[in-house]
Amino acid sequence: MLILSALVAVVPQGELEGDATPPPPVAERLVERALADNRAHALLADLVAAAPQRLAGSPGMARAREWAKATMTALGLENVRVEPVTVPRWERGETATLTGDGVRFDVAALGGSIGTPEGGITAPVLMVRSFEELRARADEAKGRIVFFNRPMPRVLRNTFRAYGAAVPQRGNGAIEAAKVGAVAAIVRSMTTLLDDLPHTGTLRYEDGVPPIPAAAISTNGAEALAARIAEQGTVELTLRLDCRPAGEGRCGNVVGEIRGTRAPEEIVLIGAHLDAWDLGHGAHDDGAGCVHCLEAVRLILACGLRPARTVRVVLFTNEENGLRGARGYAEAHADELAAHVAALETDRGGFEPKGFDTTLEEAARRRLVPALAPLRELGMGALIEGGGGADISVLRPHGVPLFGLIVADHRYFDFHHSAADVLGAVNERELALGAAAVAAMTVVLADPELFPR
Repeated sequence: MLILSALVAVVPQGELEGDATPPPPVAERLVERALADNRAHALLADLVAAAPQRLAGSPGMARAREWAKATMTALGLENVRVEPVTVPRWERGETATLTGDGVRFDVAALGGSIGTPEGGITAPVLMVRSFEELRARADEAKGRIVFFNRPMPRVLRNTFRAYGAAVPQRGNGAIEAAKVGAVAAIVRSMTTLLDDLPHTGTLRYEDGVPPIPAAAISTNGAEALAARIAEQGTVELTLRLDCRPAGEGRCGNVVGEIRGTRAPEEIVLIGAHLDAWDLGHGAHDDGAGCVHCLEAVRLILACGLRPARTVRVVLFTNEENGLRGARGYAEAHADELAAHVAALETDRGGFEPKGFDTTLEEAARRRLVPALAPLRELGMGALIEGGGGADISVLRPHGVPLFGLIVADHRYFDFHHSAADVLGAVNERELALGAAAVAAMTVVLADPELFPR
């Protein structure tokens, strides 16, 4: 039985007898196999064809679960199952318009938003750039539609940091607007790209604060609305949304394993989220991550590798609007969380891989660096401080080291949560390389000698 190693090539005993040329390192073999087989993009195409819309609790998500189960089984994983989770359901409806005075702006309801009355909500618009400005102008906000027009800061090189700087207005904007008496909220889309596509995403409501309807406006629309307000002073618009929360429904995480050979009780989790927003096909977010994980285990098996530790693939549900899948996993596996030696998540799109972030402290990171030398030589072995990912974050309080795949992220938010997130937006070579990087890191984490507990 083969034991994984990222520092030397792994071959069956006796294969090198009479041959003085050693095979390439495991990381290089995985990369070459990923590029030569070119299976990743076809796998993503299968997912998007089977379930192009995959909101948690929807019929599309049910089809995605069946696809994931069948795919894991076909790949040769063991213990393939769906672990049930109850999730919030929400329906987008057919109507999302923002109109007035002969103009129409491109908008999309934010996930979880209530709808407007049948005739819509007509009110003057108050534009603000921050919650602080909103509170300072609270007297003006009553009875108005609050327009949060804070762009993602282009000056930040890391687009995820730029996203983090702007996204609170989407997540909490409806709460803050309602607190000062607003009747609806409009949020500039979370992208640095100027386009006509609204980028959706989830919002939150707060007990004791009246829920108000909320929508995202495209960045071009935000620029045009801001210019109109600057020119006219007062702009009155009508927002119409027929979206609605729809109670709760049954859903589930899809799980499969490569059982470990020497330490099967020790678990390395690799995961992504199977659910996706419904404006596009969720190809980058997070179809690419699902494919990274599935293709990674295929590559490991195709290269004849057998991990010492159990490798568990988890495709989570409800990452986009609640993390019920993540919490459900932690609850269902509470008695074995101490056996999780690492968890790796991929949820940053199918772009060129650069390395990984991790919750490991500096001394532990330094000890892991030599094992990643072959990946580093291929340009995808960086190891930096970070949080790993949203779904696996629930494992951190239990002492599980977390890892997240880092990619070249400059284009990610061009597609994120929008109708542009389709199969054609994903490059097949970049996607394959990401899967190989996940496979190579999994090889390291599943080897007790390279990654001791």
